[in-house]
Amino acid sequence: MNLSTVDLTNCDREPIHILGHIQSHGYLIAIHPDTYSIVHASENIIDLVNVPASQLLGQSIDTLLTNTDVSANTLIELLNVVRRNDSLEPLNPHRFVLNGTAWNLILHQHNGLILMEWEPIGDERNLQINQQLISQALTEVQASRTLADLLQNTAQRVKTIIGYDRVMVYQFSPDWHGHVVAEAKDDHLEPFLGLHYPASDIPRQARELYKINLVRLIADVNSVPSPILSEPDWPAERPLDLTHATLRAVSTIHIEYLRNMGIQASMSISLMYRGELWGLISCHNTTPRFVDFQARQTAKFVSQLLSAALEFRKDEEEKTNLLRYTQSGQRLHEQLLLDNNVARALTKSAVTALDITEATGAALIFDDKVSLLGKTPDETAVRALASWLGSTSVETFLQTNHLTNLYPPAEAFAEVGAGLLAIVLSKELNEYLFWFKPELVQQVTWAGNPNKPVSVEPDGQQRISPRKSFRAWTESVRSRSEFWNEAEIGSVIKLREDILQVITRQANEVRMLNQRLQVAYEELDAFSYTVSHDLRTPLSSIRCYSEIILEEYGKDLNPDAQDLFQKITESTERMQRLIRHILYYSRMGRTDLTLSPVEMKPLLENIREELLIANKNRSIRIDIRDTPPITGDPTMIHQVFSNLLSNSVKYTRRASEAVIQVNGQQTEDDVVYSVVDNGIGFDMKQAGKMFDLFKRLENAREFEGTGVGLAIVKRIINRHQGKIWFHSEPNRGTTFTVSFPLITH
Repeated sequence: MNLSTVDLTNCDREPIHILGHIQSHGYLIAIHPDTYSIVHASENIIDLVNVPASQLLGQSIDTLLTNTDVSANTLIELLNVVRRNDSLEPLNPHRFVLNGTAWNLILHQHNGLILMEWEPIGDERNLQINQQLISQALTEVQASRTLADLLQNTAQRVKTIIGYDRVMVYQFSPDWHGHVVAEAKDDHLEPFLGLHYPASDIPRQARELYKINLVRLIADVNSVPSPILSEPDWPAERPLDLTHATLRAVSTIHIEYLRNMGIQASMSISLMYRGELWGLISCHNTTPRFVDFQARQTAKFVSQLLSAALEFRKDEEEKTNLLRYTQSGQRLHEQLLLDNNVARALTKSAVTALDITEATGAALIFDDKVSLLGKTPDETAVRALASWLGSTSVETFLQTNHLTNLYPPAEAFAEVGAGLLAIVLSKELNEYLFWFKPELVQQVTWAGNPNKPVSVEPDGQQRISPRKSFRAWTESVRSRSEFWNEAEIGSVIKLREDILQVITRQANEVRMLNQRLQVAYEELDAFSYTVSHDLRTPLSSIRCYSEIILEEYGKDLNPDAQDLFQKITESTERMQRLIRHILYYSRMGRTDLTLSPVEMKPLLENIREELLIANKNRSIRIDIRDTPPITGDPTMIHQVFSNLLSNSVKYTRRASEAVIQVNGQQTEDDVVYSVVDNGIGFDMKQAGKMFDLFKRLENAREFEGTGVGLAIVKRIINRHQGKIWFHSEPNRGTTFTVSFPLITH
């Protein structure tokens, strides 16, 4: 049999609140609150009022009591009281005598209907006894010195109230499997104390109902449930919701489970902690046994006393832990504020991240460094764990006591890291803080094999069935740690906020430094512009005077003097070119971009023509291939390609034929152009200073230049949110590649 084909969740999906039946020891009708017309009735209602359910449906409530000794006005007056009250709890149960027999009438409103349930009344003499038991229970709650005593006394008290053979206190673990932590039983029964029950014994939707109905009674597992009939025009897709009904029938799977245990009657009472299910008081009887409403309410009150005591004791325990964690967390926060080094503040100071949990190891991944504290996986395993966590949907924190279930490679370090508590500092930067708890090898004794057996139905369908044996079954549980408690989780979440606050503060400090740098940069920019502008006039004068002297008096000067004046003229020309470049570079920081589509083919052809004319004595071939348009500032785009092509022409001077190729292509996100030449190339080890202002590479010093051109190109590219990169080898040519964002209009 292939177990992978079996639906393991059939218990979880069973709609136990709309089973369409009630237990046979009582009777039910549902009426419309405005018209008092009967819309649902249990088939066995005939036994109560001597009228078949089919004849009641669609009729007024008057019809219900036609064949009884009770006036319909009695019921109508009660319903009028119901309509005037927001809560029906104080009215329950209402003593209702029909044909000489007293019944408890229990009412509630749900989904726009009033549900009325009749069930037997127990021995009224027990009422006084129950009140005495409540008083005794109050005394025991106050007197119990330990939690174990409190649970055991409660189990014994409930057993006395309801008279069942066995009463257990059943505590849920965070993974919802149960553990019997107290038991009161008849002497002849084998003990269940200490046994564990798998989470599937009480599926999710049953646990949700236990939070709504705090008491649940199954009086006789062998009784035949009575079906609920509905008026003919009632929508089939809206069966009567019995969530709040005391008579709600029982799932067939659960009935089979109880029979397999040899139980004929059961009762469950919820134990709550902060609005969630902490456990159950689970009651079993080997013969059918009905517990009336008053006795159930007494047992419920005792359970509420226990819930209140549990909440008080757990809160006191958590306060102690939380105070310790909070003090350590506060000290960590102070260390973070005093030390700009986050890793040092968390891992190298008097108080470390390890002090805010019960973890035995911690690991910080920050600034691409790993810091380890206590017993942890090695650095390689920690980095791999961080990479995995980054691929998940976790955004804030993750906690598990069974890491291998989420991350199978954790099996390799389960001895030190079976449990993980992690906070995310930055998924983008792969920064996390981990806490580890070691493997806790347990010998767990289950009430029978916890793996549900598979049965095959007559039609060949496979079905999960309740186990038939509850004989103690022990297994060794590995790769699990102690659970992380709420105080631990709360403390690490608070630490995460403290760390992020410090990181944000540091980022703001960097931003303020950047702002001051920007002001200084703008002032330098203005200074460069002013100086460059003011230098042009005296340089022009020097050049003009030199040219005049050469022209007017050159024939009277000896050759050495003529040479010197020629060098003065050439030097002023170089200086003017440098000033032009500096002026252009400085304007880059102040000139607004005027973006528009730039047709690249005519732009490149124009640059090619200018370069070929200027170098007409050389053999130069400039091939222009694909030329997709670029969206940018036309003047600046021209400057980029003019500089790149001028450099290619300049540095191919040694080649017998300079071959330069320009090619563009459009991708989904960018327009990319490359300029390839067969020039002198350069060593990529010098690439770091390629775009530095006034910096020139070693093998380019014999060529004229200012060291400003590529700095201008880089600045223009940056202003366009683009990229520039290159590749070169000495004497093998150079490729410059630029990309501009693709902007569609």
